[in-house]
Amino acid sequence: MEETYRWMSRLGASREVRPQTSVVISDLSREVRPQTSVMISDLSHEFGTANSYLNLEKLGEGAYATVYKGISRINGHLVALKVIRMKTEEGVPFTAIREASLLKGLKHANIVLLHDIIHSRESLTLVFEFMQTDLAQYMIQHPGGLHSHNVRVFMFQLLRGLSYIHGRRILHRDLKPQNLLISYLGELKLADFGLARSKSIPCQTYSSEVVTLWYRPPDVLLGSTHYSTALDIWGAGCIFIEMLQGAPAFPGSADAFEQLQKIWAVLGVPTEVSWPGVSQLPNYKPESHMLVQLSSGELERRAKKKKS
Repeated sequence: MEETYRWMSRLGASREVRPQTSVVISDLSREVRPQTSVMISDLSHEFGTANSYLNLEKLGEGAYATVYKGISRINGHLVALKVIRMKTEEGVPFTAIREASLLKGLKHANIVLLHDIIHSRESLTLVFEFMQTDLAQYMIQHPGGLHSHNVRVFMFQLLRGLSYIHGRRILHRDLKPQNLLISYLGELKLADFGLARSKSIPCQTYSSEVVTLWYRPPDVLLGSTHYSTALDIWGAGCIFIEMLQGAPAFPGSADAFEQLQKIWAVLGVPTEVSWPGVSQLPNYKPESHMLVQLSSGELERRAKKKKS
């Protein structure tokens, strides 16, 4: 832990985090100080009730949930309120039930902390610790690739968080910069466990429609439903490259075939020699790979032509 704190201090001193730290700290002091005494003195509020939290501002909205920045009337701490809308016929979305049930049992420095769950007729609200930004926004604010010290610190924390959940036989299945939250101290935490699954013993087939396309591994793109922790490690590797170069490693479109083309153009087209068993995957099409091979060859010819 001491080594981690040394890395954190080095992160705070780097060119990327220093200007943000002072701004965020001043913002926090401005928001919390006037209300803290009021909130703490009001002992009538308790966990599990909607009036224990005050919405401050809307942070974002997704397909089935809206996220607000809020403050706890119980202790005056800033929180993130994920309000999940009930579907009239289906009730609470299954992804929300899965996320809440998994996060209740996960307590780690690199996993976002679930403080409270509020259930009403209209919605289910998950109350999380508040984090100032996410890795996607952080990279937008610092284009061209992050400082090497910060890349090292963020990757250390990402892999430590993955090690924790993998040790408990849980797959995240949706690693991407938007789901990695960052505090003003440089802490990185895994979030959004809506697609996460607890891996059964000895083996179980899963859906191949997981992980955002740019961070989905080739075996899953080829239709594999038998996967393990390597699924998350591929995503972590893509994020590592993105932090270094300031751009996604394999920015495909909304099509799995084009995504595979992006990967083959960099890593080469797999064969039974280089990847035993690849031809047995459901979506394996040799003729498609030949097209990729030709296009890669064309790219090489063009590159040589430019040099000459």
